[in-house]
Amino acid sequence: MRRIYFLSPNLETTHKIVDELRSVGIEDRHMHVLAKRDTPLEDLPEASEFQKTDFVAAMERGAALGGATGLIAGLIGLRFAGFAIAGGPVLGVLLYGATIGAMMSGLAGLQVGNSKVKKYEEAIERGELLVMVDIPKGSIEAISKLITKHHPTAHFEGVEPLLPPSYS
Repeated sequence: MRRIYFLSPNLETTHKIVDELRSVGIEDRHMHVLAKRDTPLEDLPEASEFQKTDFVAAMERGAALGGATGLIAGLIGLRFAGFAIAGGPVLGVLLYGATIGAMMSGLAGLQVGNSKVKKYEEAIERGELLVMVDIPKGSIEAISKLITKHHPTAHFEGVEPLLPPSYS
């Protein structure tokens, strides 16, 4: 899956874009609309905290850092305890560190705006709406052409992978 971005100039155009995406079979759970605070989105699929903040990215970084810290702590503990204990406690400390790191970083990430959406902040403050659509990789060209053809005032802004490249 990939996420494509469109900047729409107003609510009316955004409603038409979302209706057109629904008509080609894209479900609301794969569409996310981000607008200026206090903009009434009505029946548009509003972006959740996961799209508005860096929660997921921060959680991933925290899990990696916490896991590495847990592994080092486990290895140090293993060194001082001698070889009397097996690798199980080391694995336990690694998992504990990863869990704590993910939780703490995820909570911190909720306080930070999504770094991928920051470049659209000025446009959103001017009243434009950011439409994010999660679609299969093979549909990117067709969907982007469909939207830009029928809605010339909407601007295709790019594509990003939802998962690391090895997963998609």
